[in-house]
Amino acid sequence: MFKCIAMLFLASISLGAPAADDARVKALLKQADDYRLAISSGRVETEVRSFKGGTLDKTRLYAVYLKPGRRSLVLFRTASERGQKMLMLGDDYWLMMPASQRPLRITAMQKLLGEASTGDIATMTWSEDYEGTVSGEETIDGETCLKLDLLGQRKGVSYPRIVLYLAKKDRHPVQAELYVASDKLAKLARFRMGEVDGRRQVTVMTLVDHLQKERSTEVHYLSRTDKTLSDDYFNPAFLVRADLTQ
Repeated sequence: MFKCIAMLFLASISLGAPAADDARVKALLKQADDYRLAISSGRVETEVRSFKGGTLDKTRLYAVYLKPGRRSLVLFRTASERGQKMLMLGDDYWLMMPASQRPLRITAMQKLLGEASTGDIATMTWSEDYEGTVSGEETIDGETCLKLDLLGQRKGVSYPRIVLYLAKKDRHPVQAELYVASDKLAKLARFRMGEVDGRRQVTVMTLVDHLQKERSTEVHYLSRTDKTLSDDYFNPAFLVRADLTQ
């Protein structure tokens, strides 16, 4: 009788362990997300800088409007691209061109500038899209980090697999290895921290091509505000007719 009870107890522990690990990873990802974006709904002014051999090549400006439910609207603000709009609804992406009355279907990997894709700009959370495990600790640039092996849980994620390194002391993102569908390493992302409105936040994400290391792209988060747009603007049929150049 005692042996049966002991076996049941051990079984209950083993069944509960994966659930506890899942909860821990979700909590870690939520903490990391809070460093990337402190608001669930609002506007992020974003500047993307493309470099070749360490020399600045091109710069683009974007206004990113975020809504709960994995909704993002990206307005192109550089003069040469003004009037273009990109909408993300869940796993679906559309590009609207000023001269067209029909939204164009695109993917999360559609290039915007340099190594930055639509998914890199439009999505700023991991906790909603990934699950995984803590596989150990590593030191990155002198910082002791927790290493997380993550798998995407949605078909529309930019990277089906991510190896993410979070600072052990406060869980801020330090580095991410970004893998494409073939499970090949595509990019390396590094995160720079700074003070924004009195709190520590990610201010720059640097993307480096795995094969062309002389090319890099910096995504600068210039400002974050709670200003946003009504739900009407997150509808491709409405958005294609809307004039948001002002």
